[in-house]
Amino acid sequence: MPGIGSLRANANATIEATITAISPVRDVSTSRGPARVADATLQDETGTITLTLWNDEAGRYSVGQKVKITDGWVKDFRGKLQISMGRSGTIQILA
Repeated sequence: MPGIGSLRANANATIEATITAISPVRDVSTSRGPARVADATLQDETGTITLTLWNDEAGRYSVGQKVKITDGWVKDFRGKLQISMGRSGTIQILA
């Protein structure tokens, strides 16, 4: 399975990584209405990336958990790569 270091913007990706930090959940306004969002930092042996967690997902995970993201969407946001569930992605806690 490719690591975080090989991810590219505007592509789907499947990765396994450990959550090393999570921001506090914050309320935001989107084009679809109000939402809750938090950013988690994921790390593997090849690098780090920010995982954007929306609504119910925002408070579900904790630092130290290993997760597998399947079919996540990678994008460039303000010059840094981020991964989110996108339309078809899933996240699974491994440990």
